[in-house]
Amino acid sequence: MEDHKIVQRNIALQREWYGEPLGDRVRRLVVAFDISQAFLAEVLGISAPMLSQVMSGRRAKIGNPVVLARMIMLERKILSPDVAAGNPAAMRAALEDVRDSRPTVGRDSFPVGAVPEDSTVLFALREVAEDAELAEAADRLDEDFPAIADLLRKASKGT
Repeated sequence: MEDHKIVQRNIALQREWYGEPLGDRVRRLVVAFDISQAFLAEVLGISAPMLSQVMSGRRAKIGNPVVLARMIMLERKILSPDVAAGNPAAMRAALEDVRDSRPTVGRDSFPVGAVPEDSTVLFALREVAEDAELAEAADRLDEDFPAIADLLRKASKGT
């Protein structure tokens, strides 16, 4: 199969498996934390060349579930107010926390740190939207992004 077709197939598989191409997710992290791709690879626990191959679509998946768990953890940390505001100390702390984490993953679950009811993420969502708006957004996202919809529902309860 021609290289271009392989890349296109791999990117389509990434959309199916991860919700969007991994290159988009990785670039968002690089920009949000103002770090190099190589440093992000170190934080995630993957080699820089492997991360580059996944980003470009030359590889379809991240083989190590712990690496994916760390990526999800970082995506969640972007939502914390201090990181979202670009606070360098908060960004550094978030990166170190994820790099030093040892998430456990299993066949039946993918625990990457459940979002507690009193988390800064839920607080931040409650600060920017009313319960009804959060619930409506959850309903709209439910089919394509069920995990985000669940998070919005938790925030809409106001507990």
